Amino acid sequence: MGRRPFLTLACIVTALGLLFAGSASAEFRAAIAVRCVTPEPLLPVSGGVGPSNPTTRKMGELTVRALVLEQDGTRIAICSTDFLGFPGVLCEKVRAQVSRVPAANILIGATHTHSAPDCYGFPDREGKTSCDLAYLDSVCAALAGAIDAAAAGLQPAAVRIATGNAQGKIAYNYYAETLYDPRCHVVQVVDRDRNPIATLVNYACHPEVLGADQGILSPDFVGPLYERIEARGGGVGLFMNSALGGMVTADCRGPDGKDVRTCDECIRIGHLLADETLRIVSNAAIQEDPALVCESAIVRLPVENDMLRTVVQRSPLGFTLDDDGHIATRIHVVNLGDAQMATMPGEAMPNIGYYLKRKMHGRHNFLFGLTNDAFGYILTKEDFDSFDRYNYITRTCLCERTGEILVRRLLELADACSRPTAGR
Repeated sequence: MGRRPFLTLACIVTALGLLFAGSASAEFRAAIAVRCVTPEPLLPVSGGVGPSNPTTRKMGELTVRALVLEQDGTRIAICSTDFLGFPGVLCEKVRAQVSRVPAANILIGATHTHSAPDCYGFPDREGKTSCDLAYLDSVCAALAGAIDAAAAGLQPAAVRIATGNAQGKIAYNYYAETLYDPRCHVVQVVDRDRNPIATLVNYACHPEVLGADQGILSPDFVGPLYERIEARGGGVGLFMNSALGGMVTADCRGPDGKDVRTCDECIRIGHLLADETLRIVSNAAIQEDPALVCESAIVRLPVENDMLRTVVQRSPLGFTLDDDGHIATRIHVVNLGDAQMATMPGEAMPNIGYYLKRKMHGRHNFLFGLTNDAFGYILTKEDFDSFDRYNYITRTCLCERTGEILVRRLLELADACSRPTAGR
């Protein structure tokens, strides 16, 4: 394309840090590691339920990234993967291979790019799938390796944490233009010399500028986002999506109102979001020794949607339902300094995101969507099947009570995480 590559980091493990230690430390420490997981040869890409689309070329590299944090006996990993979703069965495969971080303290999110291989095992009309199990096993091994590499390279660190509205033409709600959350939440990890090690970006937006039907494998705008953060001195980027349901997508509309689905537009949006991220965090105060608390719980969700039940039953990944027709998933709440972070195993509607952030207990409240699982759209019972506009998202929601169950359990965890004895 005559453009500089989306990814300037070498596609190898990148563990930042000079100190190698197997035991937990009282001081705050951090490190990040990256591995390239671009399939060779290229695989078909998935934009949602149904058959994948063949690819003929790539724009950028797919990566998995692990940011490991440690303080006073607590060690956690916040991970991001360049896929449409990263189901819980794959998360458990990763956790089982990690030796340096407790399994219950590993959070694994998906950027939600629509230009990466199928991680669900979506069946076609004949019940076949283009899911490549050997490739997925290699991705799980790569992410587990990145987590352990980052944990082995932990170094003394501090954080800057900030929240602000991302300005410019980045995202909008396709269903109702202004009904989305413009806030960008940022954690920047710095070393003893105040040089950035990593910049975590938490923002709601579908990375689907290119989409699944152009024959291109790509991290979409997340690739240029990472490249720009690194180039501007922000260290290694880590993107965690947020409440992007219904449909908070990249604003790639041209003057005629039609989408501009090009490499240039991916670069524009990724660079703009990176610039806004670095602007928002630039004046944040250094938190020298931020408290770190991690709580998690298993939640059982009813699967009442026939289409999603079919995916669960026919996928080769090994999803399981209990005798009552429920599927289990893990949720997390993390306190880091004056921030509180909650995970959501799918695409929550913006109103759910706003409500959770309003009820959480941090000065800065992060919501990591599509994390630890990827169960489609998550609606309130009031929104479920209420408008014609919501027909599609209702059809791809586990059940009417999904949002209600998850919000209740997450707020219980948020309360527990904020008690004086939390994490002890």
